Amino acid sequence: MEKAINRLIFFSVLALALGCEQAGKKDHPSMDEKGIEPELSAAEMKADLLEKGYEIFDYVDPQTADTVIMQQYFIAFLKKGPNRSQNKKEADSLQTLHLEHLGKMYELGFADISGPFGDDGNIRGITIYNTPTLEMADSLANLDPMVKSGRLVIEMHPWWAAKGFPLR
Repeated sequence: MEKAINRLIFFSVLALALGCEQAGKKDHPSMDEKGIEPELSAAEMKADLLEKGYEIFDYVDPQTADTVIMQQYFIAFLKKGPNRSQNKKEADSLQTLHLEHLGKMYELGFADISGPFGDDGNIRGITIYNTPTLEMADSLANLDPMVKSGRLVIEMHPWWAAKGFPLR
């Protein structure tokens, strides 16, 4: 029994000592250490977007008195195309290439969100493009291997949303 109590005391002291040693250390790197830039002011964000060629407007939210910047995005509706005669192997290969394309668009900052619809309708999915022009969004969407093969076609529409507001 005395041996068990001594072990308990030993491990308690060890845990306390190790815990105290870590007390002075940061659990998380600071924003500067992570390379995260501080948020831009509304005026700085507007100037940056306009310089890059984006269509924007702003208004003041009457409840919060915050300036809300509205930006034009482009929604690509991915619709069933005229060439859907691929065998399973070809369709699976195209699907892999399609997902790689969408991932690349996201990683490069051209697409903010993409996803399929949950039914088997004519519109198969959407991608929201964050580009200055409809022509650029349309060109990027048409680089998709599914579109090039004719399995999907693109229907592009301009769409306005508040800059930086998350999905809920």
